[in-house]
Amino acid sequence: MEHTRYRGRFAPSPTGPLHFGSLVTAVATWLEARAAGGDWLVRIEDLDPLREPPEASHQILHSLDAHGLHPDEPVRFQSQRQAAYQKAIINLLESGKAYRCSCSRKQLQAHGGRHPAKCRERDSLSDQAPQAIRFALTDEHSHWQDLLLGPQQQTVRAELDDPVLQRKEGFYAYQLAVAVDDIDQGISHVVRGSDLLDMTAQQQQIFRALGSSPPQWLHIPVILNEQGQKLSKQNHAPALDDTKPAMNLVHALAALGQQPPSELAWASVADVLSWARAHWRRAAIPLTSRQARGITPSTQSHLDH
Repeated sequence: MEHTRYRGRFAPSPTGPLHFGSLVTAVATWLEARAAGGDWLVRIEDLDPLREPPEASHQILHSLDAHGLHPDEPVRFQSQRQAAYQKAIINLLESGKAYRCSCSRKQLQAHGGRHPAKCRERDSLSDQAPQAIRFALTDEHSHWQDLLLGPQQQTVRAELDDPVLQRKEGFYAYQLAVAVDDIDQGISHVVRGSDLLDMTAQQQQIFRALGSSPPQWLHIPVILNEQGQKLSKQNHAPALDDTKPAMNLVHALAALGQQPPSELAWASVADVLSWARAHWRRAAIPLTSRQARGITPSTQSHLDH
């Protein structure tokens, strides 16, 4: 599929309220779309109800609204897209680009990643054990151009690296849903954290198997806490203080290397975003997490006075 208009998106998983690291990604995706005169969408990746507090989606959308980050189209919820994902799985199974797998993680580890049940070689599995659906990768030494990091290359190995598309419990996996929705929404550019860089080659094969060209990629550094860990709910990242949106945005811009003037922290949200649009420089984004000069919530309080 040829993309004639820039279409980007911010797609958080609602495992908790928005934290500073997520805000940095949201701001980067928004500014890239605005700089290109394109569209900016929000997609809630609510595929795993076991990990998603019921209030989290509302909290995330409230935070985005408080920070002036308004999508150009209605918010999409992946929990409402089950039929599209199932249709994609059926098409991939019928075309031989996906297969049913009953192997446990422990079994795969014990066999060096190979499938003891020979899952890829069988048309169907007769046993009644729970079955996942995996994508059938082909051996590839993949090359692409990252819009920030430059030339990239990854090697993917058939069978050993085959990603799960649908888990044994029936939940659709990120690798499938993100490709189906990016294609359906015409996403031309994906701006995301560099922690997802390693799965890019796999995802490009999935896009092609679904009959579409992959989007262009831009991987920004993840924000680290004082222990050098990625800011995340798993690492107990605190929620954003939505009563200080301008200050949060200024810190996010600093993390993205944009050097906002300190007085912007006391300006309106509209003024901060206006400055950001006028001064956005993709080339200023740090290449690594340790170069990011942003202020994490743990070090923010003494700067707010």
